[in-house]
Order: sequence, then structure tokens, then C-alpha cells
Amino acid sequence: MKKLLFQLDTDPHPAVFDTVVGYDGGADHVIGHGNCTPENVKPLVEGAIFTRAPKEKKNTALFVGGSDMVAGEKLFKAVQKNFFADFRVSVMLDSNGSNTTAAAGVAKLLSSGTLSGKKAVVLAGTGPVGMRAAVMLAREGATVALTSRQMARAKKSCADIKDSFGVDIEPIEAGDNDARSKAIVGAQVIFATGAAGAQLLEKSHWENNDSIEMMADANATPPLGIDGTEMFDKGKDRNGKIIWGAIGFGTLKLELHRACVAKLFDSNDQLFDAEEIFAIAKTMA
Repeated sequence: MKKLLFQLDTDPHPAVFDTVVGYDGGADHVIGHGNCTPENVKPLVEGAIFTRAPKEKKNTALFVGGSDMVAGEKLFKAVQKNFFADFRVSVMLDSNGSNTTAAAGVAKLLSSGTLSGKKAVVLAGTGPVGMRAAVMLAREGATVALTSRQMARAKKSCADIKDSFGVDIEPIEAGDNDARSKAIVGAQVIFATGAAGAQLLEKSHWENNDSIEMMADANATPPLGIDGTEMFDKGKDRNGKIIWGAIGFGTLKLELHRACVAKLFDSNDQLFDAEEIFAIAKTMA
């Protein structure tokens, strides 16, 4: 029985990256569909759930992707509305790689030291990677804040996190590097999740900050989010801080993505969103 992975992408063209990782994760065939929406996905889901006998349904799985996590979340929920009884297949959500990236970064921080009881700040944290990283840090017992250039956006992101995951995150307005340097005062953990090529901290802002223990930077496009670090840093000690660069934990991100795809075919009733993917990441870090 062939393992079939149907790639439901919210963009016009299914992501090549996700297709390649789908094959590397063990799928025999990856079939991509673009422009998927909650309104048009029903026939695709029905094709997946009605075609194989109950004991064989585990060999069919769905992957929800695309560049827009908000659209992906809506599609992920819409897919599940078509399931009933044993007429279901396993589904993974990883729009723009947000779940696997956040999970890999936080898992590597966790492998470097305890997070419970620590103060963590997610810089430029209103995007999908930042919001999910904030949730994962909070789940590990950290007190978490996230920054944005606009307080309204920071507050909205924190409210959305509360609604979706039930955890409290502190919003902080920080419009420039100096403001972000003030936001990390007293913090032990920093996770930079800004846009590619956007510097969030200068080296002088963190190198002599005695409270900081660990930092991760999801940006691999120069200039890096945290000046004075390297994208290839793998738990490297810099000025007494343990540093994880984007490529440094990116290896785990890819391994995690492949592992999650493989696990989709273990049974037909699994749902992989942020928390489930993070749980797997922690076993791999």
C-alpha cells in the first residue's frame, strides 16, 4: 500500500520545499494542490477519507502549508470538519515552516538549559514563528513577553495567543534597537524572530547584559537579527551566553519536519499543530 501525502497549499503553487521534505519523510507520492481554501477543500478531503479501508487509511495523510499561517490555520480547521467516525486521516499544519522552526529553536534552547522560571523575550514576535515560540516557551514554564514596533499589534498577537492556546504573554512596544535593548533587561532567554535581514539588537545591547543566558535567532539573512552572532552557531558560548543561529537549529528543523511526516503514517487519527510538533522536537533535540 503506497503512502500518499496530499499537500494542501493556500498559495497558488504548492511549495517545492514541502514537497521535497514530504518525500524525504517517507511518502511514496506527494500530490500538491494550490489555492486551497475552507470553501473548496471538501472534495479533496472526501477523496482522502473515503477511498481506503479502515485499516489502510493510515497510508493517506494531509499536509496544510502555504506562506500565510492565518490562512493555514483556517484551512486546518476546515479539513477537520469533514471528518467523522473513522473516516479521517492524519493532518499536519506547518504554513511557512512556522511550527517546525519555532519548535526546533525552542527545543534547542531547552537542551541548553532550563526554561522554567526564566524570563523570556521574543523579539519581533508578532509573526507566526514568534507567536508559536512564545507559546512553547510559556508551556515550559517561562514568563514570556513579545515585542512589536506597534503596541496595538503586540496586544493583538498576545490576545490571539490567549484565545488559541490559553497562555498569557506580555506585549511590549519596541520600535527600534535601543527600545528592544531595554525590553530585554532582566531577561534570561531571547528569541529573535524578525523578518529576513532585519537587525533587532546590536552587539553592545547584549554582550554585557549579565542576566542573559541563552539566545536564538531565526534569521539567516544578513544582517542577522542579533548582531555579533553567527547563523551557524550551535550552542556556542559568546560572552557567556549560549547562542543558537538559524542554521544552527535549522538542521533540527529539517529533521523534525521529516520525522513529523513519517509519523503521519503511523495511524489515521493524528493532528500535528504547534504543541504536537514541539513535543516531537523535544525528543529529538
